[in-house]
Amino acid sequence: MADILSPAQRSERMALIRSRDTRPEWRVRRLLHGLGYRYRLHVKELPGKPDIVFTRRRKAVLVHGCFWHQHDQGRCRNARRPKSNTGYWHEKLARNVERDRITVEQLQTAGWDVLVVWECDTKDMEEVAGRLVRFLGPPLK
Repeated sequence: MADILSPAQRSERMALIRSRDTRPEWRVRRLLHGLGYRYRLHVKELPGKPDIVFTRRRKAVLVHGCFWHQHDQGRCRNARRPKSNTGYWHEKLARNVERDRITVEQLQTAGWDVLVVWECDTKDMEEVAGRLVRFLGPPLK
């Protein structure tokens, strides 16, 4: 199946995709702040520049988009691969998944605990809040 967009149109669309400050990331950040947690964003010194970092607790939260990070291929509808240019997309998305695995491994080796929150999880913010509180413990005063 051929791409319905011209290369220029496709390039323009791809340029609009953000790697940080995404809608799911904002939702998790607002939730954390409302629960009383304070954090740092995209800490350059850590492997993979985690989205949300709790330095005193040595915990990192990664907020992954289901498509770009290929969430549970069989069950998550947002993780479907494009039907055009399949060779490119398979390789691109496989690299993303491998990079995520390496990042989590490097963080854990450095003594950090890591929690991944998926884009589709943010549809039920009560469940996400419960996971975050269990992961982080009570907010520090």
